Amino acid sequence: MSRARPWRPVLPAVLGLFMLSGCAGADPFGSRLVACAEGDDGTPSNGVVLMAQAVPSASWVPCLEGMPLGWHLSDVDVDRGSARFWLDSDRDGMRAIEVRLTESCDTEGATEIPSDRDGMRRLERVTQVSPQYVGRRYYLFEGGCVTVVFTLSGENRGEPLAVATQGLGAVPRAELQALVHEKSGGRLDLDPPATGGGD
Repeated sequence: MSRARPWRPVLPAVLGLFMLSGCAGADPFGSRLVACAEGDDGTPSNGVVLMAQAVPSASWVPCLEGMPLGWHLSDVDVDRGSARFWLDSDRDGMRAIEVRLTESCDTEGATEIPSDRDGMRRLERVTQVSPQYVGRRYYLFEGGCVTVVFTLSGENRGEPLAVATQGLGAVPRAELQALVHEKSGGRLDLDPPATGGGD
């Protein structure tokens, strides 16, 4: 079950703006929760906004472009300083892929390879090949890191790796900032200025 633990007072108001445009009866834990674009206007989903607020330094926020048959979003966890979601597969098992957003990550032992995403460095590390294929892919960018963790049980590893490459997207923080400002009529900001009174 999805867990979202907001800590900023602005979050309920921001979420309300996005939920108004959602489709009634939609699966609340489906891939729409962290979709790169949904609805007629193609705006990022409310889950993407929550992840952006969890890691305020991140210039990019991960999201889902689409999911092939047999894959679905199983869980989302958003907390101060980190956000992550998991993808289940009917062949590779539960939580076969985890996508995690943090301010930084430990890439020791990983090898840098040509990146498939503009503005991001890509590193990979495989820690096990049998009986499961276990590894991590890192995308490094200004103010953040996306870690994609694989724990694959199926024999065909090409499809889940393609899911991570083609199904996973990223939204620029600047786009989310503009979206929240527009949806609220200028009343709210994705990153409210700090006040002297503490949390």
